[in-house]
Amino acid sequence: MEYTHVATPERCYADFCLIPVGTGSTSVAEEVAAVQRLLKASGLTYTMHSAGTTVEGSWDNVMKVIGQAHSVVHSKGVVRVQSSMRVGTRTDKKQTAKDKVKRVEDILAKGTTGEDTSL
Repeated sequence: MEYTHVATPERCYADFCLIPVGTGSTSVAEEVAAVQRLLKASGLTYTMHSAGTTVEGSWDNVMKVIGQAHSVVHSKGVVRVQSSMRVGTRTDKKQTAKDKVKRVEDILAKGTTGEDTSL
């Protein structure tokens, strides 16, 4: 196999959290807001949650916007940014993050599954 020609996956989702280091503040709200503005402008599907953001799209576009998020935070004067990230891909079907959540919610809506719930 010629590894220099391996393609990236067509689509992915990435759950990421940028951590500004050495800012002297415990709040990161301004940095988060700046990243959310970038994500909105990107046109990608994204969902902010209390510990980060999930973004979906082509592999190349998702990785690009996460890199741009680093640059946006750096542009606010933060000299060091760390990222925590989980990335998922599928080749058997198209499934969005919203689809994944809905699948679990549908199971929960059906009620008990016969498992012991006495714990």
